Amino acid sequence: MTGLRIGHGYDVHRLVEGRKLILGGVEIPWERGLLGHSDADVLTHAVMDALTGAARLGDIGKLFPDTDPAYAGISSLLLLERVGALLMEKGFAVVNIDATLLAQAPKVGPYRPEMERNLATALGIAPEQVNVKATTEEGLGFTGDGSGMAAHAVVLLEQVSKRDAL
Repeated sequence: MTGLRIGHGYDVHRLVEGRKLILGGVEIPWERGLLGHSDADVLTHAVMDALTGAARLGDIGKLFPDTDPAYAGISSLLLLERVGALLMEKGFAVVNIDATLLAQAPKVGPYRPEMERNLATALGIAPEQVNVKATTEEGLGFTGDGSGMAAHAVVLLEQVSKRDAL
């Protein structure tokens, strides 16, 4: 069976002192970072969940459980590479990724092209197939008051032969 598959991913992490802020594989200078078992890259996590959802592979909690010490502090881009390999095994090619970071601060505009390149490189696709944007929530909710960050991602996959995937 061939066809297109859409996936949506969502992730959220609390901001804390003493952690690096990693978004889309980019270390962004900031007074706080995201709390999590891995590097807590909320943007990459949302992308991974969208990809795994579209391919019906479950979610990142199933694939990379936070109870497994092997994933403690791991780069989310490495996990994204593993997701890309699973997609290829299942015969899926990434058509495009559209991701949105929800954060009051810091401003991430200057880092977006590097985020897009990092995500694309991890999946072996062209940067033109990845779009990253960011928005504030006008001071509302946990992202607006600065206690956390969230991200949404939507992806489109095409089912192809396994050797043509990605």
